[in-house]
Amino acid sequence: MTRPYRIGQIVPSSNITMETEIPAMLQARQLIRPERFTFHSSRMRMKHVNKDELAAMDKESDRCALELSDAKVDVLGYACLVAIMAMGPGYHRQSQQRLTAVTRGNDALAPVITSAGALVDALHIMGAKKIALVAPYMKPLTELVVDYIRREGIEVTVWRALEIADNLAVAQHDPSNLPGIVADMSLDDVDVVVLSACVQMPSLPAVAKVEAQTGKPVITAAIATTYALLKALELEPVVPGAGALLSGAW
Repeated sequence: MTRPYRIGQIVPSSNITMETEIPAMLQARQLIRPERFTFHSSRMRMKHVNKDELAAMDKESDRCALELSDAKVDVLGYACLVAIMAMGPGYHRQSQQRLTAVTRGNDALAPVITSAGALVDALHIMGAKKIALVAPYMKPLTELVVDYIRREGIEVTVWRALEIADNLAVAQHDPSNLPGIVADMSLDDVDVVVLSACVQMPSLPAVAKVEAQTGKPVITAAIATTYALLKALELEPVVPGAGALLSGAW
């Protein structure tokens, strides 16, 4: 491809992290690989992370997919994990199928991935049977996320809900707090640490530290999404400084 790859993202209106962490990882990749990328977003209205707002927001995803397909993006990512997982077990497959139909109806053949599906798939790719998980959501929503992952055949042995209801406040959570949060979790039987089960909670700066601290592979929803985007583009899923999943081992 002679032009840059166009990365399309469907994001909540209050999300400010996926448009920073995803570009940061792919720009870091540009230092070691020849491919180049541009970034394009369409937004769904959501301010507070609760089930009603998430369900209302999800209904806007078709419009966003259609808008991004007008730009003929090369891949399209639904960048809100909890909106998918709150809709019930396995919903990422239904969402992906529906959004793909929307884009193909607009004569656009870009593959569609979701952050929810990307995280589940990444855990399977890494061979994770048992995980630890940190999420910014209120406990009832975190329990939905934990149940969703368990129904995908992965045991969540320990988890923490930070109980931040306002989505913009989630983006303001200091990632330097994450190593201390993980330090208080029992990780003896854990295969992988999910440092942020949320694409809005910043975590990238803490990944290397937590891997060194725990001796465990660490992933985040944003890292899993980046892996899925690169795989969908049939590009090597490697990014320096972005943890085990993007190290080139998988």
